[in-house]
Amino acid sequence: MVKTTVSLIKADIGSVAGHSVVAQPLFEIAKKKLAEAQKSGLINSFLVFNAGDDLELLMTHFKGENHQDIHKLAWDTFLDCTKKAKELKLYGAGQDLLKDAFSGNVKGMGPGVAEMEFEERGSDPVIVFAADKTEPSAFNYLLYRIFADPSNTAGLVIDPKMTGGFKFEVFDAYEDKSVVLESPKELYQLIALIGATSRYMVSKVWRTSDSEIVSVSSTTKLSLIAGTYVGKDDPVCLVRGQSGFPSVGEIIAPFQHTYLVAGWMRGSHWGPFMPVGLKDSKCTVFDGPPRIVCLGVQISNGKLAADDDGNPLIVDFFEDVAFNGARQEAIQMSQFLRRMGEFEPARLGPEAMEYTTLPQVLKALEPRFKKNK
Repeated sequence: MVKTTVSLIKADIGSVAGHSVVAQPLFEIAKKKLAEAQKSGLINSFLVFNAGDDLELLMTHFKGENHQDIHKLAWDTFLDCTKKAKELKLYGAGQDLLKDAFSGNVKGMGPGVAEMEFEERGSDPVIVFAADKTEPSAFNYLLYRIFADPSNTAGLVIDPKMTGGFKFEVFDAYEDKSVVLESPKELYQLIALIGATSRYMVSKVWRTSDSEIVSVSSTTKLSLIAGTYVGKDDPVCLVRGQSGFPSVGEIIAPFQHTYLVAGWMRGSHWGPFMPVGLKDSKCTVFDGPPRIVCLGVQISNGKLAADDDGNPLIVDFFEDVAFNGARQEAIQMSQFLRRMGEFEPARLGPEAMEYTTLPQVLKALEPRFKKNK
């Protein structure tokens, strides 16, 4: 059976009025570009949306992961959008496009990528997470709760297909290497790594019993590619649900409460991760708070299930009032953190600040430091 591939590729290619929201003309360019690709048979279906000022391209196809033609389509789409963004003098036009020429894969070029290839089941719900103003490890806590915490995911206890647990691939961003750990067998070692969010991030998750892929996240850290601060990483994540995987309700349940992630203003502060619907996916206060959107789609015969007019059927989960409490928590936490100004722990620690613009400020003071006698 031909396997279906779901590709989610994003980039910040320009925003209206600072780092706030994707401009409507860029949506139209992206939709036209992907519609042409669908008509030509390159992709089977697509959805264009935004998470704050990041343009998100969700595509289904039969080409497999890391396919050059799919990645080139995304790259060319971002280039066309960047051209328009520059015409409109939008802020940060093309800021995630760190290389001059496409080299076969957008990984390492700036855009964030989450792709998974799988053989479709009788029903395949996929949950799409996209974040703004934070880093890839922002998903560590979420994925731990979904796939390793029985207090969140009842299926880990009562579903015989899940009691064997899940395997986590943990990526070391500084050493460019990874390790696979099993939960619950190696749960404490797993937490020891992914709790250090400045360095380690969960990149993939499989069901242990049969190594079936269930989740994949982007791992792009722009500062490590560019060697300096160029913007937030704004990660994306795909999670399959139901029928031997965590249920959709279990996947989104961790966001009944907010939690702190690194990023926010100038990539230099801790901020509460606020779940929002698409209509509220714009960043405001202190360029935030960091936001995350969550869409539910259904994969059907290689395509996003759609209505009779071809419009993808989507559920905007975080639009629901059930997440109002988390939003209120995020607002209160952001007010508390901003009251602290530029004092740690509201601001990130020295190691995390290494790739921001702060070292330039400190360098100017170096000649004035004198050794104590």
